[in-house]
Amino acid sequence: MRGNEFAELSAFVVVAEHRSFTKAASHLGIKPPTLSHSIRSLEERLGVRLLNRTTRSVALTEAGERLLAQLQPAMDSVADAVESVNAFRDKPVGVLRVRVIRPAAMMVVAPLFAPFLAAYPGITLDVAANMSDGDIVSEHFDAGIDIGERIRKDMIAVRLIDDIRFVAVGSPDYLARHPPVNSPEDLRGHNCIRLRPEWSGSIQPWEFERASQRLQVAVEGSLIVNDASLALSAAVDGIGIAYLAGPIASAAVAGGRLVRVLEEWSPLKSGLFVYYSSRRQMPGALRVFVDFLRQRTNPRAAEIGARGQPAALAPALQIGVA
Repeated sequence: MRGNEFAELSAFVVVAEHRSFTKAASHLGIKPPTLSHSIRSLEERLGVRLLNRTTRSVALTEAGERLLAQLQPAMDSVADAVESVNAFRDKPVGVLRVRVIRPAAMMVVAPLFAPFLAAYPGITLDVAANMSDGDIVSEHFDAGIDIGERIRKDMIAVRLIDDIRFVAVGSPDYLARHPPVNSPEDLRGHNCIRLRPEWSGSIQPWEFERASQRLQVAVEGSLIVNDASLALSAAVDGIGIAYLAGPIASAAVAGGRLVRVLEEWSPLKSGLFVYYSSRRQMPGALRVFVDFLRQRTNPRAAEIGARGQPAALAPALQIGVA
């Protein structure tokens, strides 16, 4: 097989997997017109149409489906062979771009910067802390760190932190000046610090759970923020009651600056995961980053793939192989 034939077949597999010329071109690091030319050349050489494409979608023909079924195992074998050689590299190198949900940036990721960069001096970390839940592939990130509910089902995800308990908290001064909170409905009579997430733009009701009973309360209050750290600060200052992830409020609670209310109603929500788009041709820098995070945050982490199905953990430096 000539080199250009292999390149054309590889390009076809990427387009078939992404169902998009734009995303496939971004993945391959080439321009969409170049990719289109490669696919046309392959189709002309084979004498069959492999893809049906419009301005909005790409779909495989019957011939394309058959070719993809034959090619994918071969391409995976080639990728695994190359990666087995890369595994012998002692010092993974390159720029690693990671998008991190903002609350996790300081609590989880920032403390690991120094030890990770000391262990892998050839890697440059490019970290963006925000609340976006966009497509890391189209935005050219190698990986993301986010809570489970916000991760797209076609991503490969590795758990870092177990399920997180959400808590309602207020300062001792605020709680002393206002009626007691004995049930979630009592919050309607309190000044609640509400959160408007950047990714939704809407204020979400507060959720509570006890045994099999679940409640949602549409609270009211004089302050709306778009960042959990601002809500935490406002609660400490005695403005009102905030509803926060337990780890965000834990230091203030331990220091006596905040008091938990409705503890028996505190619900559990999905924990924190590092995620990426594919195990195929996984860069060495990404591989060691995922493994480093896993070992430092949750050594017994379980990997989940599409549809959230659990898979057995791979050996060290083999995260993502399923």
